[in-house]
Amino acid sequence: MTETRFIKLDQFLKLKGIVQTGGQAKLLIQAGEVQVNGEVERRRGRKLVQGDRISTLGATLHVDLASL
Repeated sequence: MTETRFIKLDQFLKLKGIVQTGGQAKLLIQAGEVQVNGEVERRRGRKLVQGDRISTLGATLHVDLASL
């Protein structure tokens, strides 16, 4: 059986220090300030998988599940 590994967008933003709280993540995402793989994402529960590219506030981050 294959295990699907992911992290939710709001959790990723907190873990990487882009925001301090889940509330800040929610506001940033709902404001359309976060892109996933080049497209605006407004769902804070978006499941990110290995290799996804997150852009926000002038920063671009890559999802590396092994380092989380």
